Amino acid sequence: MAAAEVLAALDAVLPAGAEGPVQLATLDTRAGEQGLREAAQRRGWPLTGHPATALAAVAVPGPSDRVAAAVGTPSVAEAAALLGGGRLVVGKTVHGRVTVAVARTEEDLRHHGDAELAPGLVDLAVNVRADAPPPWLRAVLHAALDASAAYPDAGPARRAVAAAHGRTDAEVLLAAGAAEVFTLLARSLRPRRAVVVHPSFTEPEAALRAAGHPVQRLLLRAEDGYRLDPAAVPPDADLVVLGNPTNPTSVLHPAADVAALARPGRVLVVDEAFADTVPGEPASLAARGDLPGLLVVRSLTKTWGLAGLRVGYALGPADLVARLAAAQPHWAVSTPALAALVACTGEPARAEAEDVARRTAADRAGLVAALPPQVAVVGSPASSFLLLRVPRGAQVRAELRARGWAVRRGDTFPGLSADHLRVAVRGPGTSRAFAAVLAEILDGMDAAEDPR
Repeated sequence: MAAAEVLAALDAVLPAGAEGPVQLATLDTRAGEQGLREAAQRRGWPLTGHPATALAAVAVPGPSDRVAAAVGTPSVAEAAALLGGGRLVVGKTVHGRVTVAVARTEEDLRHHGDAELAPGLVDLAVNVRADAPPPWLRAVLHAALDASAAYPDAGPARRAVAAAHGRTDAEVLLAAGAAEVFTLLARSLRPRRAVVVHPSFTEPEAALRAAGHPVQRLLLRAEDGYRLDPAAVPPDADLVVLGNPTNPTSVLHPAADVAALARPGRVLVVDEAFADTVPGEPASLAARGDLPGLLVVRSLTKTWGLAGLRVGYALGPADLVARLAAAQPHWAVSTPALAALVACTGEPARAEAEDVARRTAADRAGLVAALPPQVAVVGSPASSFLLLRVPRGAQVRAELRARGWAVRRGDTFPGLSADHLRVAVRGPGTSRAFAAVLAEILDGMDAAEDPR
């Protein structure tokens, strides 16, 4: 088919007033056809070819047994449109010899790494320790089960957290995971101008929007290494949220830059869920009780492998903590979670966490060194995961999945694209195996595109 036919079909179905970049996608065996390539070149649109195996894994609303038998996927058009995420806005439509479907990619703020997992896949998608809690912590949890007939007593855990960070008990809010803190903020505050710094963990924005608060995004720039410029935050913002180190970029912002955002009349929320993955925690503000309106959110999930237990806390001014606590249900944190808080904030556990952070830094360097040359590591990673920029990222992610590897897609984070993949740091053997598979996939794609 000619380029003019392709463009006429596209122009007929693209929604009026559609904004943002347009990407063309089809079956890999068709991506080299002259008409498709010329159409893409005329408009300056990228053209991606996906293997039939990747397209066949995508659920489509208009499957065809005939198409499945011919090319191996029930719908090339709809599957190719949906592979990068988003929702279908134009179903499979035939214009002459061209079949077209259109999907609009939108960030799914509730999408998290666990959605990438499936039995048999190596988990690089969830950025927490892949193994179980250490034996001593498992013993603490087992003992706490025996004490669970009584209602939870939060006093010892609150005192332990306060002591660990040089705070008073009144400055400590215990919560069922860091995510609960963001929900409590959204329910308790009435910000006039809420600013969320992105790309970052999406739960704070999702919670604010669910509570009816408008949110302004401050998108950090790739050319700046996704580093924070304090001057870019609007002076009149009365609620500012950012992560440090930031998920998914793994960037650690200097403590002075983050502290510069604190001021009277503003609540500054710093998500430090990954702070203990950085040796020495050099940028943590957890002990800074002198900064007005600062609320630091912490989690036990990352280092101690406790995602399923739901345990975290926040540190901030006593009046703000009391306001958030008033929005909590009674006994919000379970007895095993409280026991974990006591155990994991003690000196022996904090020393072990420091050792884990140092090993993680070495493992991260090993992963970076093993990656193939086609892959760019975004920014200067400091935490237990990397953000990668990979050509034809959606296709690469599908191919990785087909070969038994789960990674976190990046296009659900505001400011990132389907070419961004977040990869958790694991042990050296796992990292080398992953890098080898990734190199095979990218080399195969390069060879398929080589016209010689």
